[in-house]
Amino acid sequence: MKQFEGFPARMYFTSIPNVFFSRLLPEISDMAELKVTLYALAALYHKRGQPRFISASELEASPGLLAGLQGLGETPAETLRQALGRAVGRGVFLKLAVQQGEAADTVYFLNTAANQGIVSRVQAGEISLGDWKAGGPPVEAVGPLPDIFALYEANIGMLTPMIAEELRAAEKTYPEQWIRDAVREAVNNGKRKWAYIAAILERWATEGKDDGTHRGHPEKDADKYLKQRYGHMVQR
Repeated sequence: MKQFEGFPARMYFTSIPNVFFSRLLPEISDMAELKVTLYALAALYHKRGQPRFISASELEASPGLLAGLQGLGETPAETLRQALGRAVGRGVFLKLAVQQGEAADTVYFLNTAANQGIVSRVQAGEISLGDWKAGGPPVEAVGPLPDIFALYEANIGMLTPMIAEELRAAEKTYPEQWIRDAVREAVNNGKRKWAYIAAILERWATEGKDDGTHRGHPEKDADKYLKQRYGHMVQR
């Protein structure tokens, strides 16, 4: 193995969603899938304009990616195809067959709510991707990444193993909409902590919750959260 000479003093960086490290990385065991996922995330990040997508032909034409897949399957091209299929099946990317005249290709989007809407509009013929139009079978994708975890990271902060366990327990205890509403209320009140969210949920479970709001005034009742199970953890 050739030793890496080290990172240069000046270099560019690529943004990777936090949820990749907390939810996806522990679940991906296939090296080819991991390499292809990271490469595609980086490629999408550096794309210009909206919507951002990358085609199968672009990925197949990347010498660096194909070199990294050498020895992981029958051929790098077949390994790439299989790895993309696993990533789509996992829910990381949305896959859409497109065509331009007689030419056909496949494009991949990051699986977000916004991109799900874009894919649906392309399939309905409402919009096109430049000269590309939807073609072939419907989009292949599973649902988005676990909503509660993504919601937490987008609004509160990066997940830790302990917080992830708390969220899993909350999913089994409370309706999903309660958790969403509790996160929203915590953000609105400037209390971006899981302890505060958990206290809200406990209060709703005890005193009731009607039509997405708990009984009483959120700001006036905020101090009551501090007296419950997680109150000692909430910083005022």
